[in-house]
Amino acid sequence: MKTLQFSNKDKMQCIGLGTWKAKGNKVKQAVKDALYAGYRHIDTAAAYDNETDIGEALAEVFAEGKIFREDVFITSKLWNNAHQDGQVLPALQHSLDKLQLEYLDLYLIHWPVAFKHGVNSPQKPSDYLSLEEVPIIETWKKMEQAKEAGMVRHIGVSNFSDIKLKDLVSKAKIKPEMNQVELHPLLQQDDLLAYCKSEGIFMTAYSPLGSGDRSDAMKGKDEPNLLELETIKKIARKHNASEGQILISWHCHRGTAVIPKSTSTEHIEENFKAARIELDETDIKEIARLDECRRFITGEFFEEHSKGYTDIYDEKSPILEGVREGISKVKSLFSTDE
Repeated sequence: MKTLQFSNKDKMQCIGLGTWKAKGNKVKQAVKDALYAGYRHIDTAAAYDNETDIGEALAEVFAEGKIFREDVFITSKLWNNAHQDGQVLPALQHSLDKLQLEYLDLYLIHWPVAFKHGVNSPQKPSDYLSLEEVPIIETWKKMEQAKEAGMVRHIGVSNFSDIKLKDLVSKAKIKPEMNQVELHPLLQQDDLLAYCKSEGIFMTAYSPLGSGDRSDAMKGKDEPNLLELETIKKIARKHNASEGQILISWHCHRGTAVIPKSTSTEHIEENFKAARIELDETDIKEIARLDECRRFITGEFFEEHSKGYTDIYDEKSPILEGVREGISKVKSLFSTDE
């Protein structure tokens, strides 16, 4: 299993278990199945409303005495309603209590978006706080404090563009160590990956299989299915693997982590075995041609009622849209798909 190694020598498995949309006994059993299958990287978030379930699973497995706390890399995330100065550390402690842990391996700012304290799901502009009212650096300073206090071993962000990352890096005392974003062959984000690598910031890919089980309200019209892309199917046949395994393996080859979500024991085990697949140069080049800057998680659910959050990913300028359209057209000319 490939790993990402932090500056203090801590290691995180390339493939982790994602838990978004999984709750109750299903996620509890999924975490157990994953740990028994060899996973040592579990990802959750306060907003997933499953930290208590995951905490119970972890406690029960650790009590068996075969897998220990220090063996497992556990990530959670700060929700948008706790960005202000006096709210970050209490929110982190609340997550630790639910997870039955003394520390997190990685804690992320979930979104570069702030809600008023107590608002879980905003319905109107007054539910938001602008980034002028709560600058990211204000939130980040408390993240730094959490690391210095030993509540977390590593800190980072999620859903940050290179523009937002560059601004934060210029102001931070402790540089972000991770950026967790949507990544897959249709959204390869090469520029963001290159910037993060240049700064020594790791990346984790969410929705690597397209997040097909998210709500219809979050889906676009005529969305493609990553598992049905002819290029991916062809490479899967070549390696005698599933399409999902090819999609997962691709991230490890790019040097990022990846957190496919499943509550099926069979799929959990299958996903983990993707680490054994060795894609060759031809595979990588063919997958590179699939990029079309297509997001499944658009961020529009924040923009609908937002207070200035009209371009979450900093991608809506006419220049950038033109560049993306050009990339898509050029790559389509060289596509090997039938």
